[in-house]
Amino acid sequence: MQRRVLSPILLLSVVAAHLLWYGASQTAASARPIGKAISIPAPLGLPPIPIPADNPPTAETVELGRQLYFDPMLSSDGTVSCSTCHSPASGMADPKPVSEGVRSQHGTRNSPTVLNSVYYETQFWDGRAASLEEQAQAPIQNPVEMAHTLRGVEQKLSADPTYVSEFKLAFGPGAITIRRVVNAIASFERTMVSGNSPFDRWYYGHDEHAVSDSAKRGFDIFRDPRKGNCASCHEVNEHYALFTDNKFHNIGIGASEDKVVDEGRYIVTHRDRDHGAFKTPSLRNIALTAPYFHDGSRKTLKETVDFYVGGGNSNPHLDKEVHALDFLTGQERADLVAFMESLTGEIPRIQR
Repeated sequence: MQRRVLSPILLLSVVAAHLLWYGASQTAASARPIGKAISIPAPLGLPPIPIPADNPPTAETVELGRQLYFDPMLSSDGTVSCSTCHSPASGMADPKPVSEGVRSQHGTRNSPTVLNSVYYETQFWDGRAASLEEQAQAPIQNPVEMAHTLRGVEQKLSADPTYVSEFKLAFGPGAITIRRVVNAIASFERTMVSGNSPFDRWYYGHDEHAVSDSAKRGFDIFRDPRKGNCASCHEVNEHYALFTDNKFHNIGIGASEDKVVDEGRYIVTHRDRDHGAFKTPSLRNIALTAPYFHDGSRKTLKETVDFYVGGGNSNPHLDKEVHALDFLTGQERADLVAFMESLTGEIPRIQR
């Protein structure tokens, strides 16, 4: 049986067609939490966590969001949850090259990790969602992911007495709306913050024994514009390290001399410079979240480094910072991998 693949253009149109629903669905009830806002501490190596004024996390919304995140009830046939493609067992990412939705349908992109997604200025590989709240509703109605409707989810949850009680506890009286649903999921996701890695304890905590000499050499190569030049996109500063510039770059993945297979950011902006450009992913916990790149085409960190050593795939829109690194020795390439392995941080405990 041939699997249906949702094109990025169709995917974008599905999201756009329902954006008005996100705001209109609040008519029956407030989507602002009623409990006391809780603090989410930032671990070593990361900045304060950005919190939206209209959706401060509370103990009740975080717990409700956790339940919704793991509940396949959000999908049309009860087989797919958020955690299906963003699994704690895989660093809150998907070990498959491209993710699998209802009826074993396959999409076209690899599911990135939820860990530290709170720090992204936009969500999805192409940045089509402006917030975690907006992102949370898109997979629900994507026909190859959860294949449900926003109204259908509201009705299904409203028929569950336990959820009715928990939504009331979190948001007060009123109907269960999709706005309340995604606000709860986003609040849970904001607690999925991971830092205090060996790198952080060395670089920010000044523990010289926290990482290996190989990792230290790898970090030097990573930052050196004459060598790896990786930090030009995976940014680090003296106070914290997001390891992303929150921008979009064409690095040649899925591209050839005359064709870009997935147009990425261009589908959203229609700007020539965005052909085949994708958001810079954070490198935190990268050792846990294989495979790599937006199409999941590289299985290991070594393969990923080797791709950059080769200079990416040449195409008319290749980012100016991407160039061959074939002058790096075998030891230097191994040092880069050792550095990236040192970025595995403390993972929040999640009660299933």
